[in-house]
Amino acid sequence: MITTTPNIIATCKQTRFHFLDDRPSREVDIQGLNITVHSPQQSSTETTEKKPKAKSKSKADGLELISNADLKLKAGVHYGLVGRNGSGKSTILRALAEKLIPGVPYSTRIAILQQTDAEVEDNKNHEIDSLTESLKEPGSISTSQKTALEQVSSCDTMRTEVQRKISLLSNSVEQDDPLAPVLTIRKLRHKQLMEQLFLAQKNASIRSGARGLQARKELKSIENRVASSTELLQQDTASIDAQTLQSDTQAAIDMLQDLQSQYETMKAIDVEKQARKILLGLGFNEDMLSRPFMTLSGGWRMRCMLAGILIQEPDIMILDEPTNFLDLLGVIWLENYLKQMRQSGPGTTLVLVSHDRAFINAVCEEIIILRDQALTYFKGNLAAYEEHFEFQKLYWGRMKEAQEKQIAHMEATIRETTKIGKKTGDDNKLRMAKSRQKKIDDRMGIQVSATGGHFKLNRDHVGYHETRRAAIEVPKDEKGVAISLPDAPDLRFPGPLISIENVAFRYQRTKPVVLNDISLTIHLGDRVGIMGLNGCGKSTLLQLLTGEFTVPSSGKVTRHPRLKIGYYAQNSVGDLQKEGLADQTLTALSYILRDANGQLNEGEARGLLSSLGLPGRVASDVPIFRLSGGQLVRLALAKILRNLPHLLVLDEITTHLDFHTVTALASSLSTFSGAILIVSHDRFLVRAVVEGKRDVDAPLDDDFEAESDGDSQDDSETPRRRTVYVLKGGKLVEQSDGVNQFEKSLEKRVVKMLAS
Repeated sequence: MITTTPNIIATCKQTRFHFLDDRPSREVDIQGLNITVHSPQQSSTETTEKKPKAKSKSKADGLELISNADLKLKAGVHYGLVGRNGSGKSTILRALAEKLIPGVPYSTRIAILQQTDAEVEDNKNHEIDSLTESLKEPGSISTSQKTALEQVSSCDTMRTEVQRKISLLSNSVEQDDPLAPVLTIRKLRHKQLMEQLFLAQKNASIRSGARGLQARKELKSIENRVASSTELLQQDTASIDAQTLQSDTQAAIDMLQDLQSQYETMKAIDVEKQARKILLGLGFNEDMLSRPFMTLSGGWRMRCMLAGILIQEPDIMILDEPTNFLDLLGVIWLENYLKQMRQSGPGTTLVLVSHDRAFINAVCEEIIILRDQALTYFKGNLAAYEEHFEFQKLYWGRMKEAQEKQIAHMEATIRETTKIGKKTGDDNKLRMAKSRQKKIDDRMGIQVSATGGHFKLNRDHVGYHETRRAAIEVPKDEKGVAISLPDAPDLRFPGPLISIENVAFRYQRTKPVVLNDISLTIHLGDRVGIMGLNGCGKSTLLQLLTGEFTVPSSGKVTRHPRLKIGYYAQNSVGDLQKEGLADQTLTALSYILRDANGQLNEGEARGLLSSLGLPGRVASDVPIFRLSGGQLVRLALAKILRNLPHLLVLDEITTHLDFHTVTALASSLSTFSGAILIVSHDRFLVRAVVEGKRDVDAPLDDDFEAESDGDSQDDSETPRRRTVYVLKGGKLVEQSDGVNQFEKSLEKRVVKMLAS
């Protein structure tokens, strides 16, 4: 099996105050953080080939994501981590969760929900997990047999571990065999020592000098204890003397009593009730709660994983795109749940990555910006940050413009004064010109202090040898890669693109009807949005429209004879990932050329990919399986756009995009000359593209075509038809107030769910 998970190397500044703390902490304060990613092939090459200076080159050989940054998380604060696709957000979160960053206490409980359901086994737990399997009590339920509710309830690891140990010790004490408590206590002690050994190995690997020497001594001591414990586990039971038998049995009884008193304090919270409440909020029904966890689809298993994290109440909770597999009801429920968790008092620290603007604005109180390999912080939500950014851009832009005019005037005066001084031999004029030039060189630049007062070099630049002021820098926009869509070709004769009349569909005769009596007509230029809860049949309807299913169960589907459809399916990114893994030499450029089958030359293919944000070497040199989710979305778009479609059918296209790219996509879609049918839970995208509304919290590009701007400059042309539907009970229900109407109805349901 080929490993595709990149290797992460994290380093940071460590002083004598940074040590491996055995106390959990909700705070993180790491200075001088550097994170570099190495590909698995590169790492394996480095291990097999001996390089004399591999250590010094390791940083340069990999892709550096973070350079000399400060990672600071305050206890109980909800952070939103924002940055462009491919900037390394998921990698940083993984490094934090796996405690690859030196200085993060290993006893701190960190729970992470990653974007993909990757079953990657961590090496540090291999021996511990195998020992845990041997300690399982008879009759225990394996993961494959657990129901969804049992799987989530078992994610409360602290309680589950205490219960497991109590069960093991109770069974051993109640047995007639006097050796049972001895063997059990020895296994439990050995497991604890193995955990200490792992921590000691990590500690020794990140220490140097005197601290490194001490860490290696501690490691040697624990290794000796593990060796002694291993001998005890392998000891012949017949050689155990009576004194050892009595002391170990008493130790087992004492541990059992301690664990039972600890468990009594945990029983105040009904874990199963809480798990049920969370799962119902995330979209499960009562029937699904009793289904085996392993029989659920990937999306529902991800919901279970999210519920398992919410039920743990860890010290630090990391949610990487938690809304990807949720419908709008689940998004609004999770939004309100996290807000309640924040308002209940200083508790779990949350780090959130999401492309949903409304979700980030509602949940997060501070923003972490990943940009140019650095981390900057802003106190406020995303909307406040963008407003502040625009203000700073305007403020510093005006200051720089005024100073440039001042400098231009002074330089003109210097030239005139110098000319007169040389012509008349007036030394005073020359000295005056030199003095003004020195002022330009030394005193131009930032004129205000950090507090907004007048800048003084000896006060605001103290400790620096540089005598000149820093130049004024105007903040630059951090926007997603520009996306350009080709115009739809001429149809040559008029008529609707697609028309469905009284369509009904069911997968089997014995199965219930999925779609019932649906009628919809789409003309060139129309904007149609379809929203609804998961499982209501939205994707089924799109498959009927696009011809994935040949015929409906009843009704009629009519398509324009010259119609070309560009269909972006929910699984488009997953299909590309599978193809990339199957052929690891396949790049975006070679994929498009292969798909075009001679209809595009290399220059045309490069132009198409570049217009969608995959330029140059990214298109030709980076294998598909190495592309980020956002880049794969662009590649999938390139595939459907190369045929110049008249109708774009987009099913949850924002799932893998950052919000900058979603904004760029919305602006580009608004000017598309063809028709657009969008199925999405993203409220911003549907409002912008379908309803043509500008969002005050999401500044769109200047070329965004809003409904208020007028869809056509020519009054003789028919204006765009803009309609939002909700698919419910197999029927399309038009929303007179658009997204707001659907959103308000779901908010009422969420209030009732959280109150129950």
